[in-house]
Amino acid sequence: MADAGLTTKTLNDKALSDKAWPAALAFFLALGALPTIIFGLLVSFHELALLPGLISWGICLTVALGFGVLLGRDMAVMAQLVRSLRMSPDELPRTTNLAVPGMRLLGQEAINLVRAERLNQARASDRSAADHALLERLPDPLLRLNASGAVIWRNASAIATFGMETAALLRHPDLRAALTEATNTGSPVRQSIALTVPVPRNLDATVIPVGGLAYVLIADRTRERNVEKMRADFVANSSHELRTPLASLIGFIETLRGPAADDVEAQQRFLGIMAEQAHRMQRVIEDLLSLSRIEINEHQPPETVLFLPPLLERIAAGMEPMLQSNNAKIELSIPADLPRIPADADQLAQVFTNLLDNAIKYGKRGGCIKVTAAPASTDDRFAANGVLVSVTDDGVGIAREHIPRLTERFYRVDKGRSRAVGGTGLGLAIVKHVVNRHRGRLLIDSVEGQGTTFTVWLPSRP
Repeated sequence: MADAGLTTKTLNDKALSDKAWPAALAFFLALGALPTIIFGLLVSFHELALLPGLISWGICLTVALGFGVLLGRDMAVMAQLVRSLRMSPDELPRTTNLAVPGMRLLGQEAINLVRAERLNQARASDRSAADHALLERLPDPLLRLNASGAVIWRNASAIATFGMETAALLRHPDLRAALTEATNTGSPVRQSIALTVPVPRNLDATVIPVGGLAYVLIADRTRERNVEKMRADFVANSSHELRTPLASLIGFIETLRGPAADDVEAQQRFLGIMAEQAHRMQRVIEDLLSLSRIEINEHQPPETVLFLPPLLERIAAGMEPMLQSNNAKIELSIPADLPRIPADADQLAQVFTNLLDNAIKYGKRGGCIKVTAAPASTDDRFAANGVLVSVTDDGVGIAREHIPRLTERFYRVDKGRSRAVGGTGLGLAIVKHVVNRHRGRLLIDSVEGQGTTFTVWLPSRP
């Protein structure tokens, strides 16, 4: 289309130039025809002698010819000037060499006017480019919507935050209401929005109407809200879970101060129990803090690319002391051609350590734990891109009614056994939130009396 437009302009310019000289010639003929007719009439009616008439006619014709030549030249120059008006300000001529004074003045004014207009356009274009660069570099996500509410542009921060999928945000009723209000009032409207997919987010959106468009500036408050929630949850959970061991410690301390003050055997037994309770409280606090840190950044997927096999092999080797104490073993089935995935290595180490720890604790003594990794395309339940890692034990299994709640904080199927093996009730909650941060899925399959399989799907693209 641009080539067609350029060709059209070139043809128009050429046509204008080609018409300049014929127009000048017609003007010359008109100037020459009038005195010719007058002198012809005067001579024919004997009002003027032939010789003086011819001389006068020749003079008039010469003047007409000269004026026509000058006019034709100026018209050709004007045609060139019209062509030059399409140039950039730096390419525009600064003066004209028109011969006719009036046309020279007209041409110069046209050049000055167009030069000023082009300079204004260039400045406006530069300002527009600078404004666009500024919007592109904003640290907060920014969307530009057309009149129907569809995204026509997004800055780099919006792409990093939402990718190309903004449907959940744009369909949110609170944002739609803010768009309608901003369009009707012509004033900016601020609205808080809580998204639930793909991960929970707390956003502050400011809708700014500009002409027929709308800009949506988004401030992600998820981290701030998570910090607030973390504080509240930490107080609630820690007070709940630490109350029992603290009460136990206080009871033992009072006993040691009183009835067992001189009983060495009781002191040794009580001190052992107290140490166990103190270690349990320490584990609970560490897991609570770990879970809180994970939740704070859960809305931000990891970007570092990771190759899983070395990590899984390292974790399995680290479980050797627990395996020996339970006379159990681990079978690894990890292909070397697994695709790389964006992942946080430390958090995934925590995930698979927790899953293996549970498998050893709740599996059969002398049993076998299987760790299997494979490309996600091998299982129809998951999207084809990514990696599947399964941890299977041969323990007593889990009743179906408990499975949906296993990832809740402090939920235990067998509270007595969980505490006896040193569980805090937070391991699977940590697994769930890490998997969520990686935009993956956790699937739990269990058959009572046969064992349990935990399958983690981690996408190659978050």
